[in-house]
Amino acid sequence: MVGPKWCGKSTTALQQANSVVYMQDPQKRERYRMMAQTMTSEFLDQKAPMLIDEWQIIPFIWDAIRFEVDKRGSMGQFILTGSVVPASFEHIEHSGIGRISTLIMRPMSLYESNGTISLKELFDGKRLVAISNFNLKDVAFMLCRGGWPGSLVKDKRVALQQAIDYYDELTTYDISRVDNVKRDKHRVERLLRSYARNISTQASIQTFIHDMIVNDTDELSEMTVASYIQALKKVYVIEDLEAWSSNLRSKTAIRKADTRHFVDPSIACAALGLGVEVY
Repeated sequence: MVGPKWCGKSTTALQQANSVVYMQDPQKRERYRMMAQTMTSEFLDQKAPMLIDEWQIIPFIWDAIRFEVDKRGSMGQFILTGSVVPASFEHIEHSGIGRISTLIMRPMSLYESNGTISLKELFDGKRLVAISNFNLKDVAFMLCRGGWPGSLVKDKRVALQQAIDYYDELTTYDISRVDNVKRDKHRVERLLRSYARNISTQASIQTFIHDMIVNDTDELSEMTVASYIQALKKVYVIEDLEAWSSNLRSKTAIRKADTRHFVDPSIACAALGLGVEVY
């Protein structure tokens, strides 16, 4: 199970798990790491399903889990959760195809948190009637708050600040931690601001370069910007909609470029410095 921080992966997984290892626990992390390396069978010998939270801290455990699944011959043995793609696949020999499935978890949709009308039911042809009690300011608040589960029960001011804190931590720390490559905080902020300005469009990398270069003293190459975009995808901050074609036999897609999106609208609002009162 993968997805952005704060989207509820661990909480959801705990509802299914019968044992758990928290790899982000600073007091136990090194002990867990050493045990996973030297006593792998004992480390994995816990009541199934066993949850390993933030498993990417010990990526070498992937192959051991794959082998253990084959040995046990049954499904639902392990749950792996993580908010980033492993920085390196150096210690992973096998893909896990046929043994390990990936589930992407995203922040809550508006329907999940406040909705009464289901888009699926509309497309299924059901007749639905509802009256919204939300005004424009309410909708603006929900956009800026986002779908982070923990924010839904918080005071409005605190909920809005959580989205801003998420953005600050992302641009300051997470973007460099994902693959241990030091990245410029201001460049990340400019890229995210450009992404927010071009949301739901097929903006090219050249468009982002043009937006970023205005306040950048150094030259920016397509390769550099592409690496920043890839890092943001690894921490599940942006999620582009791939080009598609309605004709399955067609060699070309109707859209030749991906459509730019964030995993949650609150990140775009924070990148642009927008708040409820602005709307």
